Amino acid sequence: MDFSFTDEQEAIQEMARRFAEDELAPNAAKWDEEKHFPVDVIRKSAELGLAGIYTRDDVGGSGLGRLDAALIFEALSAGCTATAAYISIHNMCSWMIDRFASEELRQKYCPKLTSMEMVASYCLTEPGSGSDAAALKTKAVKDGDHYILNGSKAFISGAGVSDLYVVMVRTGGEGPKGISTVLVEKGTPGLSFGANEKKMGWNAQPTAIVTFDNCRIPVSNRVGEEGEGFKFAMMGLDGGRLNIAACSLGTANAALKAALYYANERRAFGKRLNEQQALQFKLADMATELEAARVMLYQAAWKLDHKTPDATRHCAMAKRFVTDVGFNIVNEALQIHGGYGYLKDYPLERMLRDVRVHQILEGANEIMRVIVARDLLKEYQG
Repeated sequence: MDFSFTDEQEAIQEMARRFAEDELAPNAAKWDEEKHFPVDVIRKSAELGLAGIYTRDDVGGSGLGRLDAALIFEALSAGCTATAAYISIHNMCSWMIDRFASEELRQKYCPKLTSMEMVASYCLTEPGSGSDAAALKTKAVKDGDHYILNGSKAFISGAGVSDLYVVMVRTGGEGPKGISTVLVEKGTPGLSFGANEKKMGWNAQPTAIVTFDNCRIPVSNRVGEEGEGFKFAMMGLDGGRLNIAACSLGTANAALKAALYYANERRAFGKRLNEQQALQFKLADMATELEAARVMLYQAAWKLDHKTPDATRHCAMAKRFVTDVGFNIVNEALQIHGGYGYLKDYPLERMLRDVRVHQILEGANEIMRVIVARDLLKEYQG
């Protein structure tokens, strides 16, 4: 196995790292404190090709792979976890349209998404259907050459600010085969938004309920055929899970670096913390677990790029493992800082709040275990 990166991948990683250092890291604490959504800075990422990472180049995309994306989001999240995560969501939307929509829709929306003239939100979860996503109730009833949408979506990142909403709706019977995907533009009559949720973390992006009240959209705004929407959503989540795992990995790496720096500076019991063997062991374990998580993430991304039969299983494995490990490393880094880690003068408490949700969204980690177990067990069914 070749664990080295190409020159292009190293350049991409360095570009994302510089953007994180220059544009995200200096502002992350302020954005969190003020609950500010930095759309102007996010749009700058489009100039670097980060708004259509794996979207085709004929509509302005970068045409890169999932491993490339993992390197990018690992680098970006070291600057601001919440902002990196939103850029991931936007990319998932642009990819779904590029991959599955008609050529007319591709040409209408993808150039605006890859340039971030428009920013997008992904709308699957509902107040009554989170992990059981196939039980969604938002309906789209056909009326001539239009659909009339009624229902609501919950926990939608970018809600109220995003220009375009990729929405999973029920056009048929119960279950996954009755679900379709449609596009709804901001400003469409009948589309409204709840108040920004008061969250533990991810304060640098808005999260709100999206409501459809007799919201009328053209049938031509449907992505793919009726009944294909749940399949599209799940395929989008394979990549989204890797990106969120990468955001945990990058944040954990930044936290480990902060802990190493602090341990080198702080003195206790007559010597530096990094001379205390108990702390050395803790740092060694953190670094080892971080590398194990990195290898698992990169392998899953490689499998998704190569469309291997077990790619979905490995995406679920990586999402579960990397987000759990990432949270634990950030938590240990905070502990190493002692009381200072609990203060907002240091970035650790924000990092901890931001990575905690990664164990819940894009499929809770309990659901990742269900996906892995089902895939394993079907091999042994008689």
